Amino acid sequence: MKTVRLKMSGIQHYREAKVDVENGKIEIAGTSYKQEEVSYDIPVSGTVYGTLLNYQGEYKQLEKAMYEAPYLAPPKAPILYIKPVNTFASAGSMIVLPEDISELEMGAALGVVIGKSATKVNEVEALSYVEGYTIVNDVTIPHDSVYRPAIKEKARDGFCPIGPWVVTRDSVDSPNDLQIRVRINGVLKQENNTKNLIRSVEKLIADVTAFMTLAKGDVLLVGIPEDPPVARINDVVQIEINKIGILENTITTEEALVGGRA
Repeated sequence: MKTVRLKMSGIQHYREAKVDVENGKIEIAGTSYKQEEVSYDIPVSGTVYGTLLNYQGEYKQLEKAMYEAPYLAPPKAPILYIKPVNTFASAGSMIVLPEDISELEMGAALGVVIGKSATKVNEVEALSYVEGYTIVNDVTIPHDSVYRPAIKEKARDGFCPIGPWVVTRDSVDSPNDLQIRVRINGVLKQENNTKNLIRSVEKLIADVTAFMTLAKGDVLLVGIPEDPPVARINDVVQIEINKIGILENTITTEEALVGGRA
């Protein structure tokens, strides 16, 4: 059983619980539940920072473009973006498909939850600044541009499901060897591993905090694997990360959500 921190829907404070990740069982205050029997709220409250080009496969796909104008060379520092608070959504919630869009990319990401203020952190000590790990679906409207911030494509309401909980740091032997799977309607659509990161979790924390402070509660996404699968209306999306758990959400329309039919 792994120790996790979670927030239940309708309850203001965080709770500690024990989770059997492999069997989908959760124990809260001595009572055992199936994972799907619990209604979750968002388990984090800080800023969520995404990282581009940190998977080897993704980097190779875009490497040629890095040498073209306007860049002419690969980036030296981590490329970050922010998922603003309006994008935050809980496990089990609906992801709304914009009316003019037919499909969405499901960005499976390991989220590193910062446990204390981190500035100019040494790589060797980086994990001591980590509270734990969670699962994030960095939802994106498919687009081709790599030359300008994809705010319109990444910052829609509900485009950042997080959860269902935060697994404590000590419950994960190494964040750099975690298998990631994406299933849509029960069918495996993507599989990768954090061992394919260009910057390890420790290296990423060190490089990011070299130029900015990560605050307690912030979440640093280690990256999105290449070729993220797409989901459409009524699809059920599951992102599984070994030793962390499963984050499940369903794609719906705004009309269905407002009308109570989602």
